[in-house]
Amino acid sequence: MKPVFFLREALRALKRNAIPSFAAMATVLVTVLVLGVFIPVVQATTGAANEVRGKVIADVYLKTDAQQKDVDRVERVLKSEPMIKSVEFISKDAAYKTERERNPKAYELLGSNPLPDTFRITPGNPDDIAKIKDALAPEAAGGGRTVIDPAIDEVRNREEDTNKILAVTGVVKITMALLAGLLGVASMLLIANTIRLSLYARRREVEVMKLVGATDWFIRWPFVLEGVIVGLVGGVLAIALLAVVKIAVVDPLAADFALIAAPDTIDFPLLIGLLLVAAVAVSSLGSGLSLRKFLRV
Repeated sequence: MKPVFFLREALRALKRNAIPSFAAMATVLVTVLVLGVFIPVVQATTGAANEVRGKVIADVYLKTDAQQKDVDRVERVLKSEPMIKSVEFISKDAAYKTERERNPKAYELLGSNPLPDTFRITPGNPDDIAKIKDALAPEAAGGGRTVIDPAIDEVRNREEDTNKILAVTGVVKITMALLAGLLGVASMLLIANTIRLSLYARRREVEVMKLVGATDWFIRWPFVLEGVIVGLVGGVLAIALLAVVKIAVVDPLAADFALIAAPDTIDFPLLIGLLLVAAVAVSSLGSGLSLRKFLRV
């Protein structure tokens, strides 16, 4: 049988069952709209959490009498540590200049520079910051810590701030992942249930076709194509609304508010493609799978 026949049957069924088809189309439209807004929000929130996690650092303070050869040796040790992503050296003179600019009155009273040379290290994985501290300054048997190089005076990972950052951003990422999963499942169930209601109104038609000898796929193809059309139309309408909101609201605000422009989210053309594919796929699968119950005659 030619595909044109199935397409014609699908269009005829849509016209004959306008109200259930419109309900399914409206469901697809609303679902795609929600997903189109939610996906960038999840990405922006997760990106902000990752940016905050990227600020997790540790400071390696050298002894005040450390020489250049000591600085070079410690730098080699730090760069050889696989868990460390980057190493930044801050000389005592640079640190003194920075602190004096922040609080000139306090540093005017000092006769000499009390600040040590410092290495600021950034971990590859923020969760490894405690392991890095243990690697550079392992705990001693009798309590306290011993450093792995005699030129190192102390290793600090700003434990209180680090724990807060990791805890909060971890909760944010898990929450966003759960919400995204729940919304995806709810969207599929909602569309499939609406399509099932549409099919229920035409169950007699399916039973008659089955009784006169039509094969399951002969019956199923028009419904699958109907689902494709419903998903395509609903998805296109939703994408058109999203595009209007983006052009009329989001883009003008992004030019004036850095908070809106800053998040690194999915490209809009890619988002359109994903939403369109998802709308068509879920609608067609929902039609085909929901029809199984009515094919058991």
